[in-house]
Parts: sequence; structure tokens; C-alpha cells
Amino acid sequence: MDASEKKRRAAEKAVEYITDGMVVGLGTGSTAAEFVKLLGARVAQGLDIKAIPTSDATAKLAAEVGITLVDFEAYPEIDVTVDGADEVDDRLRLIKGGGGALLREKIVAAASDQVIIIADDTKQVAKLGRFPLPVEVVPFGLRATMAMVEVLAGEADATGPITLRRGLDGAPFVTDSGNHVLDCAFGVINAPELLADLLPLAPGVVEHGLFLDLADLAIIASDEGLTAVEAPDDEQ
Repeated sequence: MDASEKKRRAAEKAVEYITDGMVVGLGTGSTAAEFVKLLGARVAQGLDIKAIPTSDATAKLAAEVGITLVDFEAYPEIDVTVDGADEVDDRLRLIKGGGGALLREKIVAAASDQVIIIADDTKQVAKLGRFPLPVEVVPFGLRATMAMVEVLAGEADATGPITLRRGLDGAPFVTDSGNHVLDCAFGVINAPELLADLLPLAPGVVEHGLFLDLADLAIIASDEGLTAVEAPDDEQ
């Protein structure tokens, strides 16, 4: 199977967890988009759900496939969120934010009774850090914030180039919330919990892409089929 087929199969399995009456969080990214499209097909067949999107792009896609979107303020408790990940380890610790939606993704995940991650097997890692860690920051004082992130990360033995994400036009990438993203190429992150605690100490940091103790289940697609990985009991 190629990567797109793996994503589709993982998304197909995740749709099976969605039942009538649920409020569903919709993730962002190419794998989450497969889930949204398949969920829309189920809605067309009569599935009755409401959904909270994690990005403007996901909201647009969901509306196109007929999914009813509701105001998060009116529905602050979500039954299940289905999202992708840039990396996932065997304890279901994640790096997310490659698509720039990490802030809203984390808010939605934290408000969910269950979080299901769908991914192909290239996203599985023994240790987090192969994918640069995204950190969402406010534009004001950017250079000072970058310097503080470097210092704080170093206290968790996470070192490496930190770059400002830019769009295809060369301008700084802007998130749906109007912020910028730093991509931190730390390599292997040996102490993700410590790093997750330290990064928010920089005043300009809005959120980081370490998603710890949030995922309950990961559906991983490989050439051999689908594997369901549950979070350890102490992580749930």
C-alpha cells in the first residue's frame, strides 16, 4: 500500500467508533482529511452527529461533505476526537503541528472524552524528535522568544536549530489564531515531559506540539494491515 491508501484504511477504522448523537472533534492534516471525507459519506447515509473542527481548512472540508458543524462554546464537551500525528511513540506520546493547527488541536483534544489518532506506520517512532517540534508563538518579540525557547529547551537537553516557519511565498507562516510557528529540530527528545513543562515558561510561547497524556488509542496502518495501540493505563 502507498501512504495515501494506509491513511484511508486507518480513517475507515476510526469511523467505526462514531455513533449517532456524538459530538466529534475533527483533526487537521492529510490523514484527518481522509477521516472527514469518510465521515461525511456516513452522514449522507443517515449518521446523526455534530462536529467541532480544529482549523479553518477542516471546517471548509467538513461543510463541503455535509457534516454539521457547531459552536465549540455551545458544545464544550466532545465525545471523541479523531486526528493525525506527525509522530507517535509506543506510549502514545505525540508530536503534532506540522500543519500549523496545534493550538486548536490541543484545545479540542483536551476537551474530548476519547482521542483517537490515525496514522500510517511511517509516523511510528521509538523516541520522539525525528520530526521538528512545532512551537506556536506570538509575533511580538519573536527573536526574544526564540532565544528563550532555546535556553529552556537546553535545560531538557533538547538542542538543535530553531527556525521560523515560512509559507511558499517566503513570508512567515500565520496560524488560524494569528500566530507564528517555530520548528525546533532537536533530534531525539529524551525527556519530553520535562520539555513540555519548560517551554511554556517563555512568555511568548502560546503552545507546543508535544501531545502527552492525551491520546487514548492509535490506529496504525501498515502493509500488514491495521494495528490498534492503546495508551498505557497510567496514561489514560
